[in-house]
Amino acid sequence: MVGRAHRAAGRASQPTAGIIDSQSVKTTEASGPRGLDPAKRIKGRKRHIVTDTEGNLLAVLLHGANVQDCHGAVPLLRALRRRCPGLTHIFADRVYRGGQLTAAIADCGPWTIEIVERPPGTKGFVLLPRRWVVERTFAWLGRCRRLSKDFEASIATATAWIYIAQIRRLSRQLTRP
Repeated sequence: MVGRAHRAAGRASQPTAGIIDSQSVKTTEASGPRGLDPAKRIKGRKRHIVTDTEGNLLAVLLHGANVQDCHGAVPLLRALRRRCPGLTHIFADRVYRGGQLTAAIADCGPWTIEIVERPPGTKGFVLLPRRWVVERTFAWLGRCRRLSKDFEASIATATAWIYIAQIRRLSRQLTRP
């Protein structure tokens, strides 16, 4: 469906650039694996996603919120390389800077990770180029009641609900006149 959305927008069916980010989400008491994200003070899970430059979900990985972003990005980008071999450029926020992530995925092929940082001396909200796209995708996912909090006992079920929400959004987008 992502390929059809790309062709409908007049683009190539395979994306060449993506945007990566993570979101910490609270879980219920009955749910499965979880951890504590001390930066956001959330006990739950972390959703790592990669979107294309239009905001379409390319890959998702869930794990406990105690996993750091640069460590959670490695298996996500490895799986994404197999699915989208033409994807070579990733936009990321400053959490992913440093050579650790690039070195960990170097054996997967050529990657360019561009860190999009805030302009120096700015305070408050600043619209950053390319980064707002992945934040919009998190907002789209947050509109689904089932994804407002992680209710699922297993990671596989939670991942499936994220893909279902994306399929629902894409099917609406593709059927609009």
